[in-house]
Amino acid sequence: MIGYTIRRILQAIPTLLGVTVISFFLMHIVPGNPVRILLGNRYTPERAALLSKQLGLNKPVWVQYFVWLGNILHGNFGYSYVYNKPVVSLILQALPHTLIIVVVAVMLAHIFAVFLGSVQAYFENSPFDQIVTVINYFFYAMPAFWLGILLIIFFAIDIPLFPSGGITNPTVTHPSFGDFAIHLVLPVVTLMLISVAGWARFMRSSMREALLQDYVRTARMKGAREFRIIFVHALRNSILPLITLLGLSLPGLLAGALFVEEIFNYPGMGLLYWNALNDRDFPILLAVTVFLGIVTVIGNLLADLIYSLVDPRIQYR
Repeated sequence: MIGYTIRRILQAIPTLLGVTVISFFLMHIVPGNPVRILLGNRYTPERAALLSKQLGLNKPVWVQYFVWLGNILHGNFGYSYVYNKPVVSLILQALPHTLIIVVVAVMLAHIFAVFLGSVQAYFENSPFDQIVTVINYFFYAMPAFWLGILLIIFFAIDIPLFPSGGITNPTVTHPSFGDFAIHLVLPVVTLMLISVAGWARFMRSSMREALLQDYVRTARMKGAREFRIIFVHALRNSILPLITLLGLSLPGLLAGALFVEEIFNYPGMGLLYWNALNDRDFPILLAVTVFLGIVTVIGNLLADLIYSLVDPRIQYR
């Protein structure tokens, strides 16, 4: 297991290097000049040339890339053009907020996906199965930003049960845990609904195959209760594809958090990235992109390792 983990980490190095190359050069061909944006009404050719020199933007792109790569290998992701702060400090400030909504949404989505998919497979082609399938397709096709807007309209404006955005009430000097928690409801529900829809379909298919296996028929012949057959015997094998799907879904969840955080004005990585995109703040954009690449690699590795722990028949050498 240790040897396999080391090999996977070494194999990930070229992948991450490719991510840095593609990200860096794509950032430099998109429309928008950060120097012009930073200077605004104070823009003059002389000031633009001076600022470009200070930021190192007057050098060839490939030279800028190797300078930037050398810096990030030493843990230096540069300074934000807009905030004039180290990019690492901005990410560390925003990352915990994003992790909270993503982790909570993933946990809730897995619980609902496992339950709905299992019950759907047991009552296959029943009215319950067909109704839940329609609902799943509805949320699966729903863009995250549109679902967030609908939730704000219904549950923050029409029925004011939850706040429409932010992380706490700005009028409260010392917000309580309850105030913090209630601001998480709509962002978490948005991410959860768009995730559980697809995962429940995978769980339904996997559970359906598990219920047709010989060990399930043997358990029924021995008089085991249906609840135990579904949620003990069949669940152990049917949940395996969902573990792999979790590792592959992490980048999509973080990308969905970008839109969710912007809609709900939630101060996480998504909102930081969105503001940096509008301001052409290249250091932040590049740092967040590299971070997502690292998360993708780690997510896939963790999925493989957890897969082997859940299913002892799988051995990595």
